[in-house]
Amino acid sequence: MLRRLSSFFTFILKHLLPDAYLFAILLTFLTAILALIATNADFMKVITTWGNGVYGILAFTMQMIMVLLMGYVLALSPPVNRILVWVASKAENPAKAVMIVAFVAAIGFWINWGFGLIIGVLLALEIAKRNRKADFPLLVAAGYGGMVIWHMGLSGSIPLLIATAKHPQNLIEKATGMVVPVSDTIFAAWNFLPALIIIVTLPFLFMLMNPKEEDVISLPEEKAKAISSEKITEVRPENPTLAQRIDHSYTINFIFALMGLIYLGWHFSTKGFDLNLNVVIFIFFILGVIFHGKPINYIAAVNVGIKSCGGIALQFPLYGGIMGIMVGTGLAAIIASGFVSISNGQTFYMMQFWGAGLINMFVPSGGGQWVVQGPITIEATKMMNIDAVKSAMMVAWGDQWTNLIQPFWALPVLGIAGLSAKDIMGYTAVALIWSGVVLSAFALLIGYGVL
Repeated sequence: MLRRLSSFFTFILKHLLPDAYLFAILLTFLTAILALIATNADFMKVITTWGNGVYGILAFTMQMIMVLLMGYVLALSPPVNRILVWVASKAENPAKAVMIVAFVAAIGFWINWGFGLIIGVLLALEIAKRNRKADFPLLVAAGYGGMVIWHMGLSGSIPLLIATAKHPQNLIEKATGMVVPVSDTIFAAWNFLPALIIIVTLPFLFMLMNPKEEDVISLPEEKAKAISSEKITEVRPENPTLAQRIDHSYTINFIFALMGLIYLGWHFSTKGFDLNLNVVIFIFFILGVIFHGKPINYIAAVNVGIKSCGGIALQFPLYGGIMGIMVGTGLAAIIASGFVSISNGQTFYMMQFWGAGLINMFVPSGGGQWVVQGPITIEATKMMNIDAVKSAMMVAWGDQWTNLIQPFWALPVLGIAGLSAKDIMGYTAVALIWSGVVLSAFALLIGYGVL
């Protein structure tokens, strides 16, 4: 049944889903039309809010690029690469292969969304190179499927934003004066348990979607050879110059890394477990420096990793423009308020989750979505006497959920794998349905006070 369902979605998306860049442009058109129909905005209001939004999120764009880049560079380091090769050696058949990719990637996404993105696709490539009977698009889809729990993990934008004192987007602090520690969001039982269930069940879900042997699409031979030849190791010349000695100096590299470790020690000893967005980026930066050993190796890894950031750099401004229309014309408020208006004290959290999932199709950024939906969420919690922290996390849940059919965050994965969104999203659409059932059920349990 799941195999037939994934085949159906794959067929539909291959015929209907355009390139991710064109998807963003078409979504811009749709947002503009909806704003003209549903709000009082005229044509020039839509145009000006769009133009103002296009480059209105540059600082956050840079943060997102750094999260992805630091995760990628860490994934390319020799220690992590050795782990990937060892894990890939355990994939003895197609069923094990896809289960291993789905599980490891999901864990990676929980740790850091950028790290999970890259670990998932690199493991999929390594396994596909070794196991020619494994379906390559399914492996890549399994590597991306864990994206559905990233916002419940350590790099979740919303829990980190509301854990950051005096951050412009810490709307809970502005409303209540309270900074919310991650122990009340990421590590709370009502958030951690559904994440764990999804992590454990995703491998079985993807395993059941394995195509028939005659329908398997193997990794192209030329791609397999390219993977084998790519090494992030710079060889020191036999008679190095002073500059080359510095480039290859382990001593300089580790003194620099020690500075970072001392800073992190000071940060956590003076501020407690303050795991905000910038600290997460810094941790992965320092780990990458340590794991690559030499400065020149780290530079080489960054030069490889930065290529995967092009899609974000190109399309983030487009989604900034969509966000500009959504916020500037009041369209986002109408959508979010609509979900609030049809909810009660028991269904509020589930409606928040569903509404966030819809809005994420237009604003595929956790932090960006909080800018759009956060003010409405906080106001609604005051009116209905609802828990603001849990409500904020429902926005986070919805944001991560529809990433499985919104191609924006799949861009780095698809670029590395050499695939298009339509190749994998038939499979991820099935994962969307399953994770939606799990998260909706937990949102209802929260609403009825069970959790």
